[in-house]
Amino acid sequence: MDTRQLAAFCAVVEKRSFSQAAARLGVTQPAVSLQIRALEKRLGQQLLDRSGRRVEPTEAGLRLYRSAQRMLALEEQLLEEVAGTQTGDLRGTLAIGASTGPGGALVPTLLAEFQRGHPDLSVVLSVSDTHTVVDLVADRELELGIVGAARRRRSVVHEPLFRDQVVLACLPAHPFAGRTVSLDELRAEPLIAMQEGAGVRQVIEDELRQAGTRLRDLDVRLTLGLQESVKSAVQAGHGVTFISRSAIEAELAAGSLASARVEGLEPSRQIYLVRAAGRTPSRAADAFVDFVRDRTG
Repeated sequence: MDTRQLAAFCAVVEKRSFSQAAARLGVTQPAVSLQIRALEKRLGQQLLDRSGRRVEPTEAGLRLYRSAQRMLALEEQLLEEVAGTQTGDLRGTLAIGASTGPGGALVPTLLAEFQRGHPDLSVVLSVSDTHTVVDLVADRELELGIVGAARRRRSVVHEPLFRDQVVLACLPAHPFAGRTVSLDELRAEPLIAMQEGAGVRQVIEDELRQAGTRLRDLDVRLTLGLQESVKSAVQAGHGVTFISRSAIEAELAAGSLASARVEGLEPSRQIYLVRAAGRTPSRAADAFVDFVRDRTG
């Protein structure tokens, strides 16, 4: 139903006059008359008695007036709520996916800090492999994805978000701790590797290849699936590992792990933001992306 017709009708009932209703609405009297006639034609009922000195609602008009008031109030409330989503506090739910690398420590920490600043916003994080995260974003089950590799898919857009440094992690008492070590020293040390397909492993394999060696030339004792797994193995004293620095920030700060560099290697990887192509981002999504760029830039 056209709410402009209802607004004109209610104004006439309340003012008992077409001219005064027109003045209230800021339109001409003929425009008000036209809206009322159109409404009566649509409903097939006479809504106003125009025979006396003042315009009065008919019985059908009174019934419509009570309902029209509720509809107009609901419309006003709806408009206020929609306007509020552009200027007010962030509300609703922000659904984000992250691959196992950035989703292990960095993204949860950023989300917790972001949500603390927006207490009325609910944040849901799903951690999966890169392919799954991209699929969920493409299917619009997640609004944003944060992944360590750009997987081509027509229905999504990848944007560089920040660079993630990869370091050699070891125990604080290890001879490598805090040093820049040579490739020869690394070859003689038990190494814990990430599984094939992991973003960190791909970065290290590329760096080693450019330096004239290969991962299989090193003393790989263990191959494990997740960054949490390799981190635990290092903490248990089983060797050293290449890992995202963001994944061990807390351990580095606490002194339970140390980092080292390898001469000739500068491993880092691009972390990507994934969005569904053509999707209009929510205010919460835009605010979180700005927040991440500010914290990691």
